[in-house]
Amino acid sequence: MSKADNMLSILWMLRSGKKMTAQQLADELEIHVRTVYRCIDSLCASGVPIIADSGPNGGFQILGTFADSPLMFDAEEQKALVHASVFAQEAGYPHTDALGRAVDKLKRYTNEKQLTQIERHSSGLSVLQPPIDPEQKGRLQCLEEAAGQRQTLRMVYGGSKGDPGTGSVREFDPYSIIHWKGQWYTTGYCHLRKDLRNFRVDRIVSLDVTDRRFERPENFSAKDVLLEQLLPDPAGDPSLVTVRIQAHDHVLNELKQHWLLGHALIERSPGEAVYRLDSTSLHSYVPYFLLPYGKALTIAEPESLVLRMAEVSRGIAEHYGSMLSGLPSE
Repeated sequence: MSKADNMLSILWMLRSGKKMTAQQLADELEIHVRTVYRCIDSLCASGVPIIADSGPNGGFQILGTFADSPLMFDAEEQKALVHASVFAQEAGYPHTDALGRAVDKLKRYTNEKQLTQIERHSSGLSVLQPPIDPEQKGRLQCLEEAAGQRQTLRMVYGGSKGDPGTGSVREFDPYSIIHWKGQWYTTGYCHLRKDLRNFRVDRIVSLDVTDRRFERPENFSAKDVLLEQLLPDPAGDPSLVTVRIQAHDHVLNELKQHWLLGHALIERSPGEAVYRLDSTSLHSYVPYFLLPYGKALTIAEPESLVLRMAEVSRGIAEHYGSMLSGLPSE
């Protein structure tokens, strides 16, 4: 570690209120005793009130008024950082190892009262998220590093992992990685399509760093690009279809929480909601999402969605009906 890191670490340990000898500090940090003395001299010169007691029970400690004041984070800030680390790790944040070390340092250099509070609050928060594939974590690390270093990547996308030759090959300038609705995306400039594009990280087959570099546009918003391409403007796109659903308000409230329907909502009144959706998702994805609600909702329009719901329902009934016909009767 650098001298600054050693000084900060010594300050954290002494701030816990414990009296520690130079040898104890050196053993804890795995540095030489002379380094400890030099760091303490520098801390004292910068105004930190460190006092030294000689004798069998001697050691270094900080005066109480300084030790009680927050060095970097107060109790609420510490709790927020630990909670944020829980979210990040469960979401598949690519630098979880470094994040874990940072939280360990936070816990290590707090006093017993603060550590107890941190442990209580960290155990009071849980996040349910499907585990991330180790290969995907590696790709996220590569994308984040390339975004920070402004390095163009050679990407194979959309093919079979067992046969990378089946995917499309392109050069890609990663501007950002994004976590949205349980999925990781990367947004940037695609040299193959000559435009901004979003790619799902779990569909990337391979990434290789090239010698090319790029400049990220000023005021670029990965969030805006992602939502613009995934979710068309429900009010301004004339190709969208109007969908009117009638149901109890608690059902409509649930539909509003859905990522697609919530964005497509243009009108809401008691017992009814109006959406604007593209025809592709309307007849492929939406029927299967609405089907579990059964008779709890009624599609007032369009007729094409009603017909599609009936078709999907018949298909499911025929599928399970054929299974029942093959079962032995009791």
